[in-house]
Amino acid sequence: MQNKGNYYLTTAIAYTSGKPHIGNVYEIVLSDSLARFKRLEGYNTYLLTGTDEHGQKNEIRAGEEGVTPQEFVDGIAAEIRKQWDLVGTSYNDFIRTTEHRHSDMVQKIFKKLYDQGDIYKGYYEGLYCTPCESFFTESQLVDGKCPDCGREVKPAKEEAYFFKMSKYADRLIEHINQHPEFIQPVSRKNEMMNNFLLPGLQDLCVSRTSFSWGIPVDFDPKHVIYVWLDALTNYITAMGYDVDGNHSDLFKEFWPANVHVIGKDIVRFHTIYWPIFLMALDLPLPKQIFGHPWLMMDNGKMSKSKGNVIYADELIDVFGLDAVRYFLLHEMPYDNDGNLTWELVTERVNSDLANTLGNLVNRTVAMTNKYFDGIVSNKSVSEPVDDDLKAIVSACRDKVQSKINEFKVADAVSEIMNLFKRCNKYIDETLPWALAKDEAKSDRLQTVLYNLLDSIYIGTSLLSAFLPTTAEKIFAQLNVTAADYDNLNQTGLYPNANKVTDKPEILFARLDLEEVLAKAEEIKAKNSGESEETLKLREEIHGVAKINIDHFGEVDLRVAEVVACEPIKRAKKLLKLTLHDGTGIERTVASGIAKWYKPEDLVGRKIIVVANLKPAVLCGVESQGMILAADDGDDVKVIFVDDLSVGSKIR
Repeated sequence: MQNKGNYYLTTAIAYTSGKPHIGNVYEIVLSDSLARFKRLEGYNTYLLTGTDEHGQKNEIRAGEEGVTPQEFVDGIAAEIRKQWDLVGTSYNDFIRTTEHRHSDMVQKIFKKLYDQGDIYKGYYEGLYCTPCESFFTESQLVDGKCPDCGREVKPAKEEAYFFKMSKYADRLIEHINQHPEFIQPVSRKNEMMNNFLLPGLQDLCVSRTSFSWGIPVDFDPKHVIYVWLDALTNYITAMGYDVDGNHSDLFKEFWPANVHVIGKDIVRFHTIYWPIFLMALDLPLPKQIFGHPWLMMDNGKMSKSKGNVIYADELIDVFGLDAVRYFLLHEMPYDNDGNLTWELVTERVNSDLANTLGNLVNRTVAMTNKYFDGIVSNKSVSEPVDDDLKAIVSACRDKVQSKINEFKVADAVSEIMNLFKRCNKYIDETLPWALAKDEAKSDRLQTVLYNLLDSIYIGTSLLSAFLPTTAEKIFAQLNVTAADYDNLNQTGLYPNANKVTDKPEILFARLDLEEVLAKAEEIKAKNSGESEETLKLREEIHGVAKINIDHFGEVDLRVAEVVACEPIKRAKKLLKLTLHDGTGIERTVASGIAKWYKPEDLVGRKIIVVANLKPAVLCGVESQGMILAADDGDDVKVIFVDDLSVGSKIR
């Protein structure tokens, strides 16, 4: 394959305040997929990621934990890198802002900007947000709080160095107008222009004296260089930029960056501050900045206080690596925020990965083994239905490439899944098992199976950028390596008379939603900060745990009547019970007893309900309690108390 040139992309470096949740991890998975696709295309691709480690917040956290700031960030940086590696990312470099290759050059950059008059000393007085490490004016606050994170701000005044942002503002506006593709999506560009650039830029505070955990200003060491001039310059220091012009070959080869992939919350810093810093250093600007949306959990922003934080390793334990990658890439819109729920991930695994992809590969390989001992040749006994399949397969590459170039990764992945869906339809149209019954149609059957293997081969070669582990498994079953990208716009790439594996592997097993939701509850309890005692009690729920009378007294057991009951369509094991418990308010409970009871067996009966159990959503039904039943070996028997009055307390 011909080298198509260099391609340099970066993530935002992760702040070392704690373990990154799945919303943070999305960015590295997205960037990794872009990098892998560019490598697949034939670009000499370089992916940079890393950690942002200085600042007041980390100094405070280190003090709270009784360690030095360096010890604190060392531990968090290692955890971040572990999470990046866990999700299978192929970064070329992991830069830490505490490394000398970065900090030494940042000092030189600061001195250069000061010497040329872009930085001056003054005093800053304003409203300061410690978590965001940002000053704001009164008018910039939202409901009196930080406009970025919503937390409290405090008045602050200190001596500081400032960067003359207004000196370069007009030049930046002109650049954005002349390069409409510079900021993506367009909505982010409009926000930056209308809310910040056009109203006029204030000079930017670029040093602090109220804390010491940072890169010192070498000619005024009571100052440390403030977060954005420190953090943003990682994109050039990691590549060997030298303020005196003695740049490394790596920097000469790859700068300017093709794209900075960042979250929408830091677009302002990357599209205003960073380009202006580069202008002051007389360096070309990055070609594009893509501000991706956020990944929400149950339609809310993830936070520990809400108890809705989920981590990559937890999701991978339940669903597997490529299932998690698939969900992140397939479900995140281009502009608007995405949403993660346990039900939706399960649905995607079962429908897209297990049914559409996994079943397609498994039955194609199985039929090849069954009918031709694993070897098929393209006999070219064609019918019109073949032409439609081949047209979709040969057009897929360019459609995917077009979407990738627009950073619409979800659409790119959908194009590949559409190819696999068309293959499944082709099986239904050609009925290979029917062809196998007629010896005279053997050549037609071989042609059909070859077309399927060829289509899977081409689709998997494209898929390898997004689900690399799955792609390798499919290649192993087809007994091939990835096809050359330049040829992926044509069919007939699968080697003629090649032998598939005689032991096809199940790529994705179907998941039981109830089992997934049970694991989700355990994870939610752990991440919400429940005590070790409570977690242990959950694990010992079958009666081993010892509790005192006070614990038992906290459980509200009461008699309730089943006034309605129906199956839950999305879960074959669950019944939805509507209960009257004497409070005057109907209560809904989802119970896993459908195997042993029909709805009509329960309506009108009186049962015992745990009335103060925390509600949980199961398959779209909010379950507001739990009914008592006895586990009698292979049988489950609901405890009926028909002779007691509704609302009676069980003590």
